[in-house]
Amino acid sequence: MPTPPTVTPRRSPWPAARRLLAALAVVATAGAGGPAAATGAAGAASAPPAAATPGARAGVLRLGVVGRENNFDPAQTSDTVSAALVGSLFDAPLTYDQLGAPTTLKPNTAAALPEVLDGHRRFVFTIRPGIFFAEHPAFGGRPRELVAADYVYAIKRYYDPATRSPVLFHYEGAGLLGLSELRQRAIRDKTPFDYDAPVDGARVLDRYRFELRVARPAPRLLYVLASPSLAGAVAREVVAHHQGDIGAHPVGTGPYRLGKWVRGTLVVLQRNPAYHRFHDEHPLAGDEAGRRIAERFRGRRLPLNERVEIRFIEEAQPRWLAFLNGEIDMVAVPPEFAPQAAPNGRLAPFLAKRGVALHQQVSPTTFYTMFNLEHPVLGGLAPHQVALRRAIALAYDAQREIALVRRGQATLPQSVLPPGVSGYDPGFRSEMGEHDLARAKALLDLYGYADRDGDGWRETPDGSPLRIEYSGEPTQASRNLQGLWQKAFAALGLRSEFRVAQWQENIKASRTGRLMMWGTGWAAATPDGSYFTDVLYGPSKGQANRSRIDLPELNALHERQRVLPDGPERDALIREMLRLSVAYMPYKGTAHPLDSWVTHPQVQGYRPHPYIRDYWRYLAVEPAAPAH
Repeated sequence: MPTPPTVTPRRSPWPAARRLLAALAVVATAGAGGPAAATGAAGAASAPPAAATPGARAGVLRLGVVGRENNFDPAQTSDTVSAALVGSLFDAPLTYDQLGAPTTLKPNTAAALPEVLDGHRRFVFTIRPGIFFAEHPAFGGRPRELVAADYVYAIKRYYDPATRSPVLFHYEGAGLLGLSELRQRAIRDKTPFDYDAPVDGARVLDRYRFELRVARPAPRLLYVLASPSLAGAVAREVVAHHQGDIGAHPVGTGPYRLGKWVRGTLVVLQRNPAYHRFHDEHPLAGDEAGRRIAERFRGRRLPLNERVEIRFIEEAQPRWLAFLNGEIDMVAVPPEFAPQAAPNGRLAPFLAKRGVALHQQVSPTTFYTMFNLEHPVLGGLAPHQVALRRAIALAYDAQREIALVRRGQATLPQSVLPPGVSGYDPGFRSEMGEHDLARAKALLDLYGYADRDGDGWRETPDGSPLRIEYSGEPTQASRNLQGLWQKAFAALGLRSEFRVAQWQENIKASRTGRLMMWGTGWAAATPDGSYFTDVLYGPSKGQANRSRIDLPELNALHERQRVLPDGPERDALIREMLRLSVAYMPYKGTAHPLDSWVTHPQVQGYRPHPYIRDYWRYLAVEPAAPAH
């Protein structure tokens, strides 16, 4: 049998980063309030078990998260909140080791890692028998076994024009044979997508085996097959029963089932009693906290909780107060409260005394502001149009954003590529990381952006009025960012207007090119740097490419790098893409965040993982383990 691909890319910064963060967290928390505050579910060996927070209930995990769900259809999911919920309900063939190196893949519903043949052009998956979808009227009120055809059907749904998938670029980038042509035929002929048409790119071999074939080498395709929001198994009968609307009626094989949904307010997940996986994670050598987690939970059926209650709390203050008051069991620390929760990176003594634990992770995320390159004012590739975007980017003080809005919990980007993904170079430096108001003004002067009528605001080179529109959300954090951008625009002499809408409305508008500028971000779904270079790829407009840049040189570089294995040749192509992107400035990167979470003492087994978004399957709400 051919050897599966190496699943830990060369020179990955993650194992070292994980060990460093674990060591720093233990030192920080021990210095702030004793070993009881140390990172890791088991706490320090010398610490007595801390009492559970009043109101906590064994087996019930209560969360408060920022953002809102879109729906529960894997093929229609692109935001991190919806992706995490989808991961609770649906199963991909592969998954990650929760305690191992973040790029380590292992089987999930697959019996083993797939056979990889023909130079990463053919992948054969074998699904384990005995895994079942939850009972549903489409199955006659009974459960139905998961089979290979479910994965082939699920992958085809991304190509169906009726699905309008915002993440199709993952598969189109790999070049699955025949599926793009099938999609184009449905669009051209205005006919339903033909799911039964045989295609070489995704086909069933027998009841439990399916095959994916691609037109060119796809050395990192397996990462896509480890994400439920990109490769979750979907039952065709359920889609037909609900007339395509599985976004509100999810039925999968995942660790949880949807118990209750109040849109934009509450999601309750109930444990799937028939879930097929058990806790069997393998920490890195020397990871003592990870070893304690593994030993404590090994062999227990996942998920470890009976129920998860997820409340959507947009504003930072009520979310943080809900944690302090014991109304939720854990929370991502809002940047505004980072100095209170972890001054100088150390858990605050008042939290340590309550048995709270601090967990930190360098996030593979880039916060950025996009410029719409198809906008008649801000877009275009002509020198004066490029100069306008570069001047705006130079005028904006991203370090001030990090200091004031993110309270120091981030690093300054030099490109759209974040730490922790393949192709990232910590030594790369560019204009994106600079703040130079004098240079920004000189650029506008040079290219004819001048105040011709004496009203204090610049006009375009042809004398037309110039107004910048910046889109944001009705949250305090977004308002703070808008204030910084308003200062930059005013310093340049640019008239500006700020438009406010809910995040889900803005993301839909961005996909259709209706926003001029928007402050948002891009969080890695896989360890593949292509996930971020896709935001620069012309054919990904309306999906990953929110700026709608379509530069032939960038497109060619992207297509060349994605077929190469990780290594110096691929890294050089990615660096050239990043240099070009800075020159044309479709995005202004403003922060790579350091994520921090705090957990009450009843939360056991937590370990941040950059690519496992439904982390709650591994958590237990129960008393801490006794000290040894």
